[in-house]
Amino acid sequence: MKYKRILLKLSGESLMGSQQYGIDNARVLQYAEEIKAVKEKGIEVAVVIGGGNIFRGLSAEKSGMDRAQADYMGMLATVINSMALQNALETIGVYTRLQSAIKMEQICEPYVRRRAIRHLEKGRVVIFGAGTGNPYFTTDSAAALRAIEIKADVVLKGTRVDGIYTADPEKDPSATKFDSLSFQEVYAKDLNVMDMTAFTLCDENNLPIIVFDMDKGGNLMKLIEGENIGTLVK
Repeated sequence: MKYKRILLKLSGESLMGSQQYGIDNARVLQYAEEIKAVKEKGIEVAVVIGGGNIFRGLSAEKSGMDRAQADYMGMLATVINSMALQNALETIGVYTRLQSAIKMEQICEPYVRRRAIRHLEKGRVVIFGAGTGNPYFTTDSAAALRAIEIKADVVLKGTRVDGIYTADPEKDPSATKFDSLSFQEVYAKDLNVMDMTAFTLCDENNLPIIVFDMDKGGNLMKLIEGENIGTLVK
């Protein structure tokens, strides 16, 4: 296996499946099966999920809502998604722990770095909810921060497309894919696959990012086994 400990970043929108909003249980279960297969190979898995399928702070701000308030609402949406993934994983026999950056003891643990690492060492999938716990930071930034804190080997960003392109391939059919990029090229080309705070955190801490298609079955395992799929940023 190429990696021992990974941080998997999933967008909230990916949980919608073919729906217009909310959570598609079949899609969540598909992701859970992919994670289980990787975990059974001895890989330590942590997960961060966005909340865009339920609520987007930036969109709410544009309609007149206070940005900090909107971001806190978005953090709660990520906890709902995290609970859905936790349920799917435990349904198929995977032990998990959900840790939240905002305290809500009835449903999850508070985020404690050392406890998270210990859970990983014991073979549990650790899901990090509520972003960083601070407004003005995205879940991409939360994924980068948590990955650095737990000393993950790589950030795997699962999306609906199979890598980073010169433009949005869903809108521009002439867009071409990058097999690999340096962080400096990402900055120069202004590629907005993850926000710049997340890229900078990974760059400064020598943490590679791979952007790949999570919806295609088996891709997560292929990455763990070292196949060159998606786009590598390092």
